[in-house]
Amino acid sequence: MEVLSVHEKGGVILHELASPLEPGVLAEGILDWQKRYDNMQQHTGEHILSGLVHRKYGYDNVGFHMGAEEVTVDFNGELTPEQLDELENRANSLVYANVPVQVAYPSMEELQTMDYRSKKELSGLVRIVEIPGGDVCACCGTHVDNTGEVGIIKIKGMIRYKGGVRLSMLCGRRALLDYRDRLKEEVRISNLLSAKLHLVPEAVEKLKNDAQAKDMLIGRLYSQLFEFKVQSYPESVRPLAVFQEELNPVLIRQLATLLYERNRGGIVAVCSGSDRRGEYHYALGSSLGDMRVLSKALNARLNGRGGGSALMAQGTFRADKRAIEEAFYEEADK
Repeated sequence: MEVLSVHEKGGVILHELASPLEPGVLAEGILDWQKRYDNMQQHTGEHILSGLVHRKYGYDNVGFHMGAEEVTVDFNGELTPEQLDELENRANSLVYANVPVQVAYPSMEELQTMDYRSKKELSGLVRIVEIPGGDVCACCGTHVDNTGEVGIIKIKGMIRYKGGVRLSMLCGRRALLDYRDRLKEEVRISNLLSAKLHLVPEAVEKLKNDAQAKDMLIGRLYSQLFEFKVQSYPESVRPLAVFQEELNPVLIRQLATLLYERNRGGIVAVCSGSDRRGEYHYALGSSLGDMRVLSKALNARLNGRGGGSALMAQGTFRADKRAIEEAFYEEADK
């Protein structure tokens, strides 16, 4: 039976279970050692890194979270990528040195003379965890016996956070599994791009540049298509509804703007979608009326959503073409 959480309340340790037990049943607790050991590796690795940051830069660890995907550590000062690489190298050097993780319960007199990290003022019996050359910290968590058991300390990323930085990291087995998954994804990308693994960045950059060039070409072709489209309509102050397949919202807006600026309609509606999907993206444009008012009225009639400015409104209608045309011409003529 799965234990969902364990916590202490009023001096009593409570185990929350996935389902109830009958009163009086003798239950045996079985430790999930892999999960516990993973946590011990993450926690000890965090101690090493936080201790080194504090020693070298004087920053405090002001936040620590062991999540399902990664461990995050918050510091109240900023670090550069170069400093991060140096810290990671020094942290792993302590792992390779395989120094013992020492635990002590000093007296209050001894504590007065000790230099140790702590997030709050402590009283009573204090547990001090020391990693020689790395960290001295008040902590009641679980740790490995020797730093070599941490395996590896890998910093995955850094972002600015509340005037300092937030680091994401993994240690030990979880770092290995993360690397394995990342390598599999890189190999998959390599195969998709038909590029050697170490040439994947260059292949992706080329793909990005090719895509941008194609987008520019497609944009020019659409501009030419829209020019021909506009010329096919006479100038008029009457409302005009145009349906064009396979246009994205940006192109819908572009065509609507072109039509009303070239006076092809006093009020222009451009829609793209299909009766099969039962949905049309729309753009309403005009310099003669408030498109916000028209959009609101059409949305109410056509199960639509959207809005915009007086000159242009965009959104989605959940209706068929016939219903859209009927509602548009009725509302636009009011």
